[in-house]
Amino acid sequence: MLESLDYRPIPARHEALRAELRAFLAERLQGYPIDLRARSWQGFDADFSRALAARGWVGLTLPREFGGAGLDPLARFVVVEELLCSGAPVAAHWIADRQSGPLLMRFGSEAQKSFHIPAICRGEQFFCIGMSEPNAGSDLASVRTRAERNTAGWLLNGQKIWTTYAQHSHYMIALVRTSGNAQDRHRGLSQVIVDLSLPGVTIRPIRDLTGTSHFCEVFFDNVQLAVGDLVGEEGEGWKQVTAELAFERSGPERIYSSVVLLDAWMDWLRARREPGQERLLGQLLTELMVLRALSISLASQLAEGLSPVIEAALVKDLGTSFEQSIPTLLGDAIAAVDAAEVPQLMRCTLAYMERMAPAFSLRGGTREILRGVVARGLGLR
Repeated sequence: MLESLDYRPIPARHEALRAELRAFLAERLQGYPIDLRARSWQGFDADFSRALAARGWVGLTLPREFGGAGLDPLARFVVVEELLCSGAPVAAHWIADRQSGPLLMRFGSEAQKSFHIPAICRGEQFFCIGMSEPNAGSDLASVRTRAERNTAGWLLNGQKIWTTYAQHSHYMIALVRTSGNAQDRHRGLSQVIVDLSLPGVTIRPIRDLTGTSHFCEVFFDNVQLAVGDLVGEEGEGWKQVTAELAFERSGPERIYSSVVLLDAWMDWLRARREPGQERLLGQLLTELMVLRALSISLASQLAEGLSPVIEAALVKDLGTSFEQSIPTLLGDAIAAVDAAEVPQLMRCTLAYMERMAPAFSLRGGTREILRGVVARGLGLR
């Protein structure tokens, strides 16, 4: 499997995006302290997302006829890499740009594409993901949320949990059961688009260890959906959600969640000329470069129209392990120094990352689920 993750350089035409994007970010993020930049994934700023969209940097991979840029995933890799390394607040447009838009382009009806894709590209529609449920863990095939056919379309009942920024989103693409029961596993699963302003939708934010509430639980109580809210074909939800997870697990966001802290630490080392840290610095940068090459390879496969589900699971597992190691290793290195010599902002940033890091191996699939995906791909289970 690893031989399929061959490294391919990013084309020069895409690398050319960096200069303009960096200038934009330097202006927009002027004065942002590092403890806020470290929250890039969780940074919800609708105005920032709309400004980014106005420059053509949201919906990069979506077709021009629907308002996108018509570029390939390698161009998006460049933009995402710059956004995360700068600590930009990306949460508002993130899900729609990364997976909901591409999913609808691949499986959605013409009416769904015409209505949603241009608004996504303008930064006017924000999406969340309705996959995880209570009592189901990471076992998506056991979802119980149900959409029953009726004369008006579909009647939706059930619950989703760990839904990122549902309280600020306009729509959810939810994996639901449209036939059978949980024992049927993959059979009978479908995806539906849920307008979160509909009667019967209740959203309750969940406060986490950092004091923020980006996770939510979402309840559906007799929510009436239209016939046209079904995505793709009924019963094809498992195939669709598997393709969607390839988008979710394959991007550079799976290696850069702790990069603002890493950059701050390197700047501090340069200023202090702290001896004895070269080995740790070399270890982290070497691992980062390898993971970056693997992530670029995944983007190349997506650009070729492939769906690297197994490879994405592998890189996501390796990448989140790296992201989680940074706060731990840097925390030990910083603790060995007189606290008075450590800038307050870096201590705050480290404290945030230490509390946030456990979530890195949960979002997008737990480590155990990912390794199961890889094992099945290798014929080991």
